[in-house]
Amino acid sequence: MIQKLFNWYFTSKALPYWGVLCLDCAIVMFSGYLAEYFELGGSGFAASFWAITHSLLLCVLLFVIAFRVFSTYSGVVRYSSFVDLQRIAAATSLGSLLTYLMSLAVNHVWSIDEVLMPSLSGIILMFTSSTCLMFMVRVAVKSMFDARRKDEQALKTVIYGIKHGAIGMAKMIKSQSPQRYVLDSFISPDGQMVGHMLMGVKVREVKDTLASQLKADGIDAILVSPVQADTFREDDHFINELIANGIKIMMMPHALEWDGKSELPQDQLHEVDIEDLLPRDKIEVDMNAIGALLTGKRIMITGAAGSIGSEMVRQVAVYHPSELILIDQAETPMHDIRLLMQRQFPAIKSETIVASICNATFMEAIFAAHQPEYVFHAAAYKHVPMMEDNPAMAVQNNIYGTRVIADLAVKYGTKKFVMISTDKAVNPTNVMGCSKRICEIYCQSLNKAIAEGKVKGITQFVTTRFGNVLGSNGSVIPLFKQQIRNGGPLTVTHPDIIRFFMLIPEACKLVLEAGTMGNGGEIFVFDMGKPVKIVDLAKRMIALSGAKNIGIKFTGLREGEKLYEEVLSDQEENIPTKHPKIMRAKVREYEYATACENEKALLDLSYTYNDMDIVKKMKDIVPEYKSQVSKYEILDKK
Repeated sequence: MIQKLFNWYFTSKALPYWGVLCLDCAIVMFSGYLAEYFELGGSGFAASFWAITHSLLLCVLLFVIAFRVFSTYSGVVRYSSFVDLQRIAAATSLGSLLTYLMSLAVNHVWSIDEVLMPSLSGIILMFTSSTCLMFMVRVAVKSMFDARRKDEQALKTVIYGIKHGAIGMAKMIKSQSPQRYVLDSFISPDGQMVGHMLMGVKVREVKDTLASQLKADGIDAILVSPVQADTFREDDHFINELIANGIKIMMMPHALEWDGKSELPQDQLHEVDIEDLLPRDKIEVDMNAIGALLTGKRIMITGAAGSIGSEMVRQVAVYHPSELILIDQAETPMHDIRLLMQRQFPAIKSETIVASICNATFMEAIFAAHQPEYVFHAAAYKHVPMMEDNPAMAVQNNIYGTRVIADLAVKYGTKKFVMISTDKAVNPTNVMGCSKRICEIYCQSLNKAIAEGKVKGITQFVTTRFGNVLGSNGSVIPLFKQQIRNGGPLTVTHPDIIRFFMLIPEACKLVLEAGTMGNGGEIFVFDMGKPVKIVDLAKRMIALSGAKNIGIKFTGLREGEKLYEEVLSDQEENIPTKHPKIMRAKVREYEYATACENEKALLDLSYTYNDMDIVKKMKDIVPEYKSQVSKYEILDKK
């Protein structure tokens, strides 16, 4: 019978308001009887039972007024909190005060013999008893509810962190239904409060044997407080030990920001991907400056369907431009961008145009029709091995396509042109990197020509360089994930190869920030943080996956591939800017006439489709271009 009652209550939405009110009134009535019994004794209580009952009914009415004032019956008992208990204490205090005033009136003013109001000591006893009983009922119901709703598959967990972020996370997991996690303890990253109790559980310290101790204690998972996420990522040893001991690591995604105080979205806590564990510094940008630049403006984004371009679309749309002109030659991804704009930004006028930036006639028609005030140029072929085999396409798409967009930006009065380049443009060792360096040269020389009055225009050209972005199309992490799903092995080109990584949203934030601070002619380079050894990345991904018997195969450097990437060449200087993550490269500048002449000769040569002749010309334009692991190395020996 009791089990059926529990099942009914805990599976229904909530006990009705009147039910909670009746329960509280019954508690007040019982507390009054109890107080009078102690006041009058057993015989006196029996002799005055009806007079006591009449007085307590009057008292209950006074308490109902207090319950109404503080809304003690409006909450759901199973979800009671400290605030609810405070309201109960306030309500019983008010009810007791009203009862005392009524007692004075009945006993000394009206002198009603049929009603035996409680004395002051009886009222105090009734207040104490009713308050405690209401507390106990709510705590008991909540405890039974918490015990009943625990999922049998709930993970025994510890929380990394002890401050407001960790407390918020602990409250969140305790309120889940069904309960997915059972909190065992907290971990203090800085050693504070070790040995103390927090929210009824102990606080552990970080030490070399902690991961093995957690395993011995039956801990299934560690939940990392978002406030302590950066500290956690820095502790490679502890992370490796957790993975080795089979303890799941639960974190929020990199891109989701949380202040540690507001309610934490329950669906955002997930088992980590490798991206979540890579150390990184939080990127702060000047939101006001970016908003002032973009709000209400006509903005063009080329390569809008790509990894960087699509994120640029999302970030720019937040600032409510008057119009977005989105260009990419990939039809299906552009359809996805169109749906994204309709779904997330329906109030923004947007044009999703399937076109190649090399189509000068169509591009001019687009510029003439929309006259964009700002252009973010992200369109480019980017895969190193593909461009090694197709240098003509690198010239025609990357170099000529950039010139088409840049020249049209000047012709139609674009205020600022931001070109997205790559760290592979520095001391290039491959066709793709060299093609982007030639793009940089053209944009910078055109900006110089405008500043010197040699070319009529107002456009400011700004270039941004950065390295690999996590999760981009064709990057190493999605490749490794696919290889793990296929049973391995994971292919790494060289045991010593390292790369810098940055999150796509953070890279795009810095692009926007660089766009606002640039006055024209700058090449900005981003601080990419700590380099990551690719073989270590592969080993950690295998461990995180839990897959067994997956090996790593070294395949040798690909054509044009470096062991490490640079963001500055030997001849360049690193000049700081107002943003700590953005530097300005002081590069060798070219005359605009020379840049035009070189580009025309290179474009004409590209239509011969003679790879050696095309690459030879590229090396003439960019003398620091030295091929590696490539058929074009022979050109460097001549």
